[in-house]
Amino acid sequence: MAKSTEEAVLEPTEGAAIEAGESKPVKGVARLEEEGDIAADYLEALLDIADLDGDIDIDVENDRASLAIVGGKLRHLVGSDGEVLDAIQELTRLAVQTSTGDRSRLMLDIDNFRSNKKTELKKLASEMAEEAKSTGKSIKLPPMNAFERKIIHDTIQELGLTSESDGEDPNRYVVIYSA
Repeated sequence: MAKSTEEAVLEPTEGAAIEAGESKPVKGVARLEEEGDIAADYLEALLDIADLDGDIDIDVENDRASLAIVGGKLRHLVGSDGEVLDAIQELTRLAVQTSTGDRSRLMLDIDNFRSNKKTELKKLASEMAEEAKSTGKSIKLPPMNAFERKIIHDTIQELGLTSESDGEDPNRYVVIYSA
């Protein structure tokens, strides 16, 4: 059965994603900015309910909306190892999905937790890559969440080595290969 003209037409970013062999269409900047605005409204309401101060910065990075809540005393919104931040991020993604009908991959940072974590993980990846090169052995890192593993993989790739994730959540970990 033939598709109607409307169904057959792809958005330019969708076509580019399909041609590049990606499995998911890339959202346009305008759509990501819309997600950021929806998320910011949700987070603003959440901060108001909790009677907390904080400014919300919205950006688009790596084909996803990126939000940061800064200022005020917000450390308790992060949790001891980011677990509260992860929960708030997931709730914010659900709020965006409810509004747009599409799944969101937005990233949320509070009190620079993810930014600082990213710096630490890049340093760890560099050190472990150097160890893998010098010993010629693969290095198994401790279990990490998806955000942390992605930072490790990206850094290892930039350094010219390979890595892969192994295991199952919540015990999924990265293995760095020497060559």
